[in-house]
Amino acid sequence: MPSGTPEQLDLLLPMWRELKASSREARQRAYARYSGFKVGAALLTEDGKIFTGCNVENASYGLTICAERAAVCSAIAAGAGRVVAVCVSLTGIAVPCGTCRQFLHEFNPEMLVLLDDLSSPDTVPELTSLSALLPRPFSFL
Repeated sequence: MPSGTPEQLDLLLPMWRELKASSREARQRAYARYSGFKVGAALLTEDGKIFTGCNVENASYGLTICAERAAVCSAIAAGAGRVVAVCVSLTGIAVPCGTCRQFLHEFNPEMLVLLDDLSSPDTVPELTSLSALLPRPFSFL
C-alpha cells in the first residue's frame, strides 16, 4: 500500500500532516547520546488524539526505549482509545524495528503506518499497514 499523492493520503488518513509534524517534533527531543540515531513517533487514536514519543537511549542498549513504544505507553497511561495509525520519523529507512512491530500489534494489528524519511523532507511519507510489516506476529490466542 505505498503512498501516492497527498490527496490520496488525505482520503485514507485525513490527519496525516498533523501526525507527521508531531512525529518530527517528538524526534527533536530524542535522547540519542550513544548512537546519534534520533527517532520520533506519533500515534493517532480512534478518538482523534495524538500521542508522541521519542527514543531514549541507555548505556546498556537493551534498556533503550524506542519512540514507538514510548508513544504507546504515553497513550495507554492517558487512557486513550484504540490506535489507528502511527507515524515514524527518522533520517534513513523509516521503519519500526521488529520489537516495535510486535509491540504495536498488541494495540491494533491493522493500524496504518506512515514511514517518514527525513532525508526527503518534502515527500509524502510511505503508507503501509502494520500487518504488512509484521505478517506473522506472535500471539497467545
